[in-house]
Amino acid sequence: MSGQNKAECFSEYDKLEQVVLCEPQYMTILDTINETQKHFKKEGINIDRAMKQHRHFVSALKENGVDVVLLPPLEKYPEQVFTRDIGLTLGKKVYVAEMAADIRQGEENVLKQWLEQQQIPFYNLTGDRIEGGDVLIDGKTIYVGVSNRTFEEAIEHLRSLLPEYEIISIPFTDTYLHLDCVFNIISPEEALIFPGEIHGEKVKMLESRYDLIRVSEDEQFTLGTNVLSIGNKKVFSLPVNKNVNKELRARGFEVMEVDITEIIKSGGAFRCCTMPVRRSRGK
Repeated sequence: MSGQNKAECFSEYDKLEQVVLCEPQYMTILDTINETQKHFKKEGINIDRAMKQHRHFVSALKENGVDVVLLPPLEKYPEQVFTRDIGLTLGKKVYVAEMAADIRQGEENVLKQWLEQQQIPFYNLTGDRIEGGDVLIDGKTIYVGVSNRTFEEAIEHLRSLLPEYEIISIPFTDTYLHLDCVFNIISPEEALIFPGEIHGEKVKMLESRYDLIRVSEDEQFTLGTNVLSIGNKKVFSLPVNKNVNKELRARGFEVMEVDITEIIKSGGAFRCCTMPVRRSRGK
């Protein structure tokens, strides 16, 4: 079994083998930390519905052969469902983040406990402000969003830890919390983007590397950009994002529609809710 206890992630689209999630058992909007939360602050989260939707998503992952690890939810962490931010698997190591928002500090310790139990090597990014939602990997290139949650100094530190990678910083506006809510790589050739949030010259650079599928403002509000690729051109997306799904299917993607609209009220969708530990290289 010990041979399986390893981390490996070289892209956003290789076959997903193992992933960390957490049920939204204590999910609430306490401090509004993004635009979506502001919109739903009064309405709040229906926990029963969120739990049911999350279970459906977990089942769908398992049906596709993914090993799903569920971290124990704790009442003091209302944002714990968004496991993407607490760690980043880059190459063959997990980097554990230090959370920027007070309300999220400590979530990473639950992940560390599991990694220690599994004897998976990890590096503590203590003192750095960097969160997994801002980091996307594509082969030897790592894109890192510069945001309220991820600072340039932390990106410099990552460069020193990973000298063999090209690490490109991508500043974007503070309307959205993380880079993966405005830009998301779904294959070696294709990526989703919500125009207008990323600084101009960086968009030109991304255009030269990817066929960029532009997401409309309506579908951006329902986090159309924040899909999850599990390999073999299979992607999890929300049923409400009809145009995104049509564009993906037109490019040969198999779109698996799962409704997690209760969870997205807090500002994150499929990528935000998943922290890949292992993706197999190749297809």
